[in-house]
Amino acid sequence: MNIGVIGVGKLGEFHTKLLAEIANDQPDVHLAGIYDLNSQRAEEMATKYSTPCFSSLEQLASTCDAAIISTTTSSHFGIAKKLLAEGLHLFIEKPITTTVEEADELIRLETENKVQIQVGHIERFNPALRAVEAKIGRPMYIQAERLTGFSKRVTDVSVVLDLMIHDIDLVLSLINSDIKHIAASGVKVFSNELDMATARIDFVNGATANVTASRLSRSRMRKLRFFCSNPKSYASLDLTTGKSEVFRLVKQDEVTSKSRLKSFAARKILEQFGEIHETMEGMALDYIHPEVPKINALRDELEHFINAVRNNTPVAVSSSDGRRAIMVAGKIADEIAANPASIE
Repeated sequence: MNIGVIGVGKLGEFHTKLLAEIANDQPDVHLAGIYDLNSQRAEEMATKYSTPCFSSLEQLASTCDAAIISTTTSSHFGIAKKLLAEGLHLFIEKPITTTVEEADELIRLETENKVQIQVGHIERFNPALRAVEAKIGRPMYIQAERLTGFSKRVTDVSVVLDLMIHDIDLVLSLINSDIKHIAASGVKVFSNELDMATARIDFVNGATANVTASRLSRSRMRKLRFFCSNPKSYASLDLTTGKSEVFRLVKQDEVTSKSRLKSFAARKILEQFGEIHETMEGMALDYIHPEVPKINALRDELEHFINAVRNNTPVAVSSSDGRRAIMVAGKIADEIAANPASIE
């Protein structure tokens, strides 16, 4: 399988490096080459990773079976449309496009040309989430916070499509329900696009998600908190450090914290919640603090893409998943535009 990389900025170099490593481990995978509008950068990366430097998209398409698109969001549609028409399988970094209409066209071309698109929503592969996903029950309230510093690299899109889109996708993947209502607010500060935004998403099944994103923070943060039913549980995840904790109310014989040390820790933690123990009605607190494996999430999702193409199996994050995420992001942006805020 010959795979090319389009766009070799900071993220594109990560893709190139990891693809070269995968190709070294898997004989049927080959890093076919790279393409970037910045020819000097492309030549530097081609030399660094011992791979050809294509002079055009057409040249790349004629050589490759699949491609990774890691360019600016606003360019995704034009590039993907050309490569799909040439029959290439695509890994497109999030978000899939900037509009639902563009996503619909890519989905049409994907079906027409019998190829696959995987969208790079990397947080689906975050080991901190994967370590507890089967333990958290049915999420009824999710709180997500994502903060980072300002970068001129992504000022072509708002913070909703740049950062919040990660948590929008996670929320949609975890809450299996249609959306009932969205309320949102946000502000432009240092760019012509939204730099800060917060949204409340209410679902038909009664679940709610509060999602906040800012690219004006002095510190970085990627945190999720879940309040769930079946079983009643609370989970706290730090997607940056990998620290995950789950607290579940279960029957005594369902407790997984068997050691005396873990049982003592669970009791001490329970005391921090106040007098909640008086409402437990004979149930026990199950405290889960899993060992989170050191997994490179980007390599993991690239390998899922390669395996899906190789075996003709469903991708981990489909073009339809990507479409739904930008549809919700668009509704959030529309809600903010209808109630604009400003900083004087």
